[in-house]
Amino acid sequence: MPRRDFLTGTAAFAVLAATGSFLFSRFVGAANAEEPRSGFPVSKTEDEWRSQLTKQQFAVLRKEDTERAFTSPLNEEHRKGMFFCAGCDQAVYASDKKFDSGTGWPSFWEAVPNAVGTSEDRSFLMLRTECHCSRCGGHLGHIFDDGPMPTGKRHCINGVAMTFKPIAA
Repeated sequence: MPRRDFLTGTAAFAVLAATGSFLFSRFVGAANAEEPRSGFPVSKTEDEWRSQLTKQQFAVLRKEDTERAFTSPLNEEHRKGMFFCAGCDQAVYASDKKFDSGTGWPSFWEAVPNAVGTSEDRSFLMLRTECHCSRCGGHLGHIFDDGPMPTGKRHCINGVAMTFKPIAA
């Protein structure tokens, strides 16, 4: 094999390996990513978040991971009440805005006003709308355009990112 072909092939392999490693890390999730957000009204160090949250809550809220579908008890929560951010206890979704999307995650057609923020998520080789708590920046899930009226939106939320408090009857 000519030396030039060897060097060209080695350089091309190095570029592909570096790109593939980046794409693979984005494809499998951001569990090992740097702290994704700062500058929110509730701000803590990574160690403070780790001590407050369960391992799974930390992975989802602070590292933008995703819980497995159909594993959250909140997916089957049908009582009247309010869903709160598990990171800072801000009300994020009302139970009367929840619907069964069949996706395996709690889904809502609208958030509490000013409770969530959004950003572009370009992981998994696609463009999605990521939503996060407007108070602590915790990753909640994603918003899609296939929900029910009146908004036509589906807020597909990780159950582990929330807590639920029923309204006393």
